[in-house]
Amino acid sequence: MMAKKPTSTKPLPRSAKKITPPDLVGADVGGESPQKASPVPDDAEISFAFADPLGGGGETHQVAQGEVATLTTQQGIPVADDQNSLKQGSRGPTLLEDFHFREKIFHFDHERIPERVVHARGYAAHGFFELTDSLADVSRADIFQRVGERTPAFVRFSTVAGNKGSFDLARDVRGFAVKLYTQEGNWDLVGNNIPVFFIQDAIKFPDLVHSVKPAPDREFPQAASAHDNFWDFISLTPESFHMIMWTMSDRAIPRSFRTMEGFGVHTFRLVDAAGKSTFVKFHWKPRQGLQSVVWNEAVKINGADPDFHRRDLWDAINGGDFPEWDLGVQLFDDAFADSFDFDVLDATKIIPEELVPVRVVGRLVLDRVVDNFFAETEQVAFCTQNVPPGIDFSNDPLLQGRNFSYLDTQIKRLGGPNFTHIPINAPKCPMAHFQQDGHMAMRNPKGRVNYEPNSWGAAQGGPREDPARGFTSFAEAADGPKQRVRSESFADHYSQARQFYVSQTPIEQKHIADALVFELSKVERPDIRSRTVSHLRNIDSTLAATVADGLGLPLPDAAVAARTPIADLPASDKLSIVKNGPASFRGRKLGILISDGADAAIFKALLAAVDAEGAVYEVVAPKIAGATLSDGTTVAARHKIDGGPSVLFDAVAVIVSAAGAALLSRDAAARDFVTDAFAHCKYIGIGAEAEAIFVAAGIAEDLDEACLPLGRPGQAATFVEACRGLRYWPRELTVDLDARPEA
Repeated sequence: MMAKKPTSTKPLPRSAKKITPPDLVGADVGGESPQKASPVPDDAEISFAFADPLGGGGETHQVAQGEVATLTTQQGIPVADDQNSLKQGSRGPTLLEDFHFREKIFHFDHERIPERVVHARGYAAHGFFELTDSLADVSRADIFQRVGERTPAFVRFSTVAGNKGSFDLARDVRGFAVKLYTQEGNWDLVGNNIPVFFIQDAIKFPDLVHSVKPAPDREFPQAASAHDNFWDFISLTPESFHMIMWTMSDRAIPRSFRTMEGFGVHTFRLVDAAGKSTFVKFHWKPRQGLQSVVWNEAVKINGADPDFHRRDLWDAINGGDFPEWDLGVQLFDDAFADSFDFDVLDATKIIPEELVPVRVVGRLVLDRVVDNFFAETEQVAFCTQNVPPGIDFSNDPLLQGRNFSYLDTQIKRLGGPNFTHIPINAPKCPMAHFQQDGHMAMRNPKGRVNYEPNSWGAAQGGPREDPARGFTSFAEAADGPKQRVRSESFADHYSQARQFYVSQTPIEQKHIADALVFELSKVERPDIRSRTVSHLRNIDSTLAATVADGLGLPLPDAAVAARTPIADLPASDKLSIVKNGPASFRGRKLGILISDGADAAIFKALLAAVDAEGAVYEVVAPKIAGATLSDGTTVAARHKIDGGPSVLFDAVAVIVSAAGAALLSRDAAARDFVTDAFAHCKYIGIGAEAEAIFVAAGIAEDLDEACLPLGRPGQAATFVEACRGLRYWPRELTVDLDARPEA
């Protein structure tokens, strides 16, 4: 049953509004009027060079400072609107004749050789999807018909902004791309770990990615959004601020691929045998619960192990702890879409689960690593337009653009039109068509017939179309003039951003504010910082004031909003990581620091408790050869102390002898091991002789209830049970300067 909607809101009109480029720095794109903002500094270099159109020996035309150049296509055709793709009506499909959009996306798709322009750093695994609840009532898709049937799957996780050689724990969106080899063709559900996106129209995707990538003149920063270009673009694009709340939250620094959600992002359609359509949003929900790291921890993990997420997935699968997700769907009809406060075609919006509950229909299990990284993970080609009969698209303009862009990208990356001949991309169901030749063709039709229709009969004539089984698009009527506009129903940029923020626990809200202060502290231009904070005032006044104070910035006036934000949207518990964390320590990792002479009985009791919980452990010691326990047992180490910092573990225990404690107290890496674990709010098990290390680290007097004793074997199980809480968040208020009221 759907929850009652707020009485203070009304559905937005479906009329059209033209989105125009801002004439002033700080203009509210899509707003009623621009806000006045700080001018560009006088000494800023604003000069553009254009090649001589007559080819006259490399001469260029210079546009002087203060003079505004006209944006053109590569053919020199002036561009009237660079903010909106051409549509059939304000909410209709994007039109193929939009030559400016096609040229812009085409060029963007071809910018990188050979790595992906975005999602370059990825990691993948094989598995299967098992249907647990039939969707035959709403879709004729074969994959949704038979409960218990398993469909082969290949899943690639990725970061968006960094190159192939960047690190895993960047603050970034994570790709969550699933290829399902169904009996009626491949279905690519190409999603992210965040359910919304930065932009509403695909024509802005090249601009978004250019802004977040390394600056073209200096080629840095890598895999980072904390710089002027990104925040300049964002502060001029109010539609991005819902996504900003997500990316500045702990969602953007997940603990592992195994502990993050996946989302299809867009509104799709399910179509039944009679041609009836039902709108759908897809969700992947991890059975291990949600978990993240803190920012300081992420920075240190990147230094200690830049392959942290890759190694975690590899180790989990090879250790038999197969990651699992539930596939859930939000199903709704046109009546709900028309009455919802926001447009279901707007990719910067969610539908709260309290309004449309998620119905779980299957499970995804990853149970096999790849045989060869390049052949599979690197060559896999996902395309949003790959959908089997029974699944169809909506007119979401971002989805419409992706449907065009992905195929072009794969042709560029993989050398030509025959990338489906690569095994990882080939369907596992029968294939028959008349496509032939091309670069690196591995197979061609046999016989003389390579066209259709033909009169050669069933034996020689080849495949024939099948109106009954074949894919048919939903017969949606498109009406309205061809125009570059944004629907008025896309105009509310702040209400759901506020809803996300108020849905977070206080510690999560603090992390959002901390992230914004950190990111904007790396922005050199004060006017960009101020402009960004002006948008935050439309989301939450306390958040805006906190960020302004953290930057030492006067609180600016609120940005002009295209539509007055809705202030009383109810909080949604499903949007919080802390409220949806794991119920156990299963699948997590305990780091155990030991020394020669450590109490053998306590160590063995701790291993037994870890095993009973279904968790894993790794031993850290002064030497990689390990240590000899009190009973003479030799224990091998996984890490030498300066190569096994506590950031690699979900919780830590320190079991040492008196001599070992004295030795480690003088070691900077050992002191960092305990101080970092304490600063990152982890649960810590402390052996009877270990206190000297905590004294040397200067935190002995600050130890709290999440620092549990391990003085006898019976305390091991109690400690491991406490680790189910993952973090002891009250501690952060005592260890983080930003959290102290007097700061």
